[in-house]
Amino acid sequence: MNRPKTNQPVRDLIGIGVGPFNLGLAALSEPIAELDALFLDGRPDFDWHPGMMLETAHLQVPFMADLVSLADPTSRYSFLNFLKSTGRLYRFYIREDFYPLRAEFNAYCRWVARQLPSVQFGRQVTAIDFEHTEHDGGRYLVRTEGDGGTQVHAARRLVLGTGTQPEVPASCAGLLTGPGTAVHNSDYVKSKASLQAQKSITVVGSGQSAAEVFLDLLPGSGPDTYELNWVTRSGRFFPLEYTKLTLEMTSPDYVDYFHALPAPTRDRLINTQKNLYKGIDSALINEIYDALYTKSLAGPPAVRLLTGTEVTGTRFDRATGQHVLELHHSEQGTSARLSTGGVVLATGYSYQEPEFLQGINHRIRRDSRGRLDVDRSYGIGVAPAEIFVQNAELHTHGFTSPDLGMAAYRNSAILREILGWEYYPVETSTTFQEFGLTGVHDSKPAPARSEGALA
Repeated sequence: MNRPKTNQPVRDLIGIGVGPFNLGLAALSEPIAELDALFLDGRPDFDWHPGMMLETAHLQVPFMADLVSLADPTSRYSFLNFLKSTGRLYRFYIREDFYPLRAEFNAYCRWVARQLPSVQFGRQVTAIDFEHTEHDGGRYLVRTEGDGGTQVHAARRLVLGTGTQPEVPASCAGLLTGPGTAVHNSDYVKSKASLQAQKSITVVGSGQSAAEVFLDLLPGSGPDTYELNWVTRSGRFFPLEYTKLTLEMTSPDYVDYFHALPAPTRDRLINTQKNLYKGIDSALINEIYDALYTKSLAGPPAVRLLTGTEVTGTRFDRATGQHVLELHHSEQGTSARLSTGGVVLATGYSYQEPEFLQGINHRIRRDSRGRLDVDRSYGIGVAPAEIFVQNAELHTHGFTSPDLGMAAYRNSAILREILGWEYYPVETSTTFQEFGLTGVHDSKPAPARSEGALA
């Protein structure tokens, strides 16, 4: 890697990737005079999930879960200040809905990004190296490509915010790259017209995105246009659990509890908590039912909703120009085939380590399964407080990792580790309930329970 020029500054931190999480960190870093930060992203501008920018889609968290408010309610980069600055505060107030539209939140993030000189778009990180230095221990050298050619930036710390990538189940491998019309929901908007040109469309998935795509396609379905199918391996259309005591689990207190559990216990819990962060808004489920009911007035809707059904394989039939989905019903133990012209995989996202980490792999801690070993303060470096991650800690910090409402807290914790002191107070004891028996008098491990013991 090219070495930086001798007069190039060594920054306190470089953030790589500018999604909402690192953008929030940039906004919270801006007023800290002691901190020299730079944030890099290869895209030309901020754009959050453009492929799912449906007109009526909204966040699943209230406006207070913006980039900064839960760390600093007085910040000039708050969502409310965005509304005031753009002349929309009273309209939002009269709307009486605390959940911003997704397009509205995207516009807010773009508004923040434009005001931050520390954020640079059009700079794609291609490699990172670590250089030992005698006077301060070392620095990370971050190589980027973009307009103006190659640049190398130096920093003492890194914050990885490269985000998650569309996930394609193994049973659907090759579906998106083969012939026919098939897309991940991350590309839905630009592919909608080609999907609707088919005689049938099948949405695969069980979460909010699958529901939003299904509802968006539902008005155009019919005997003269296309049949619309929704296939989910879930036993039912699970609503997102959103009661207030359950919401206490999206808190620093629960993260403390979860992180302290043994890794096998954490892995088991994550598999049982999907309805806490991957469910569908109950209002959206009801809206879908009402739309189906309205369509049924003119006759049976040209739709099919299949629950408990897993896609176990796919192929493309060139003779008919259709995808053939192999289906298996888990409860009946039966199998069938479904032919469909278009497919939308609303199968979620997962974290994939960027290739540029290879140059500093020796600086990163890993667990026994090769995953990032993320400490309680979101660090993964072999040296404390050197490398941090955003939304790559599902296995260590629990289902709150992708939650926008926890982003300001996580960024406050990361800044505390970098600075060595709290610029933004990191709240503790935020819940009424207790997770575990740590605070109970004479707490001790429970004896083994007999098979007939009462719960």
